[in-house]
Amino acid sequence: MKKILNCSLPLLALILISGCATGPTPPVTRYAWVTGLKPDKIERYEYLHSHPWPAVSRKITECHIRNYSIYEREIGGQTYLFSYLEYTGTNFDADMKLMAADPDTQRWWKETDPCQAPLPEAAARGKIWSDAKEVFHQP
Repeated sequence: MKKILNCSLPLLALILISGCATGPTPPVTRYAWVTGLKPDKIERYEYLHSHPWPAVSRKITECHIRNYSIYEREIGGQTYLFSYLEYTGTNFDADMKLMAADPDTQRWWKETDPCQAPLPEAAARGKIWSDAKEVFHQP
């Protein structure tokens, strides 16, 4: 028993020290957007997102995005998409340019973009998603 304890104590100390050495949690910036979803494209959009392409999922992760969700909701006869993500990198614009330059992501967007119906202010800027303002957050 004494021999087991002698071997176990250094191992326990190593586990405790390594658990403390993980470093600080990266800062998180939350983003949310909204766009419309064309009625005749709902099934296609849902299918694509229930079968995401692995290369696109990897690129999202490489670009420091986590907890990425897209929600669908009908309001007044129109279907909308609400998107939320957490960004843990240090240069959001650079990471978004990196994502936009990725050939697999470009192919993905060629599939998903025609399904979406931008709100007027986004369409006027040549965008698909409209920014949403955070009004409350409880960590």
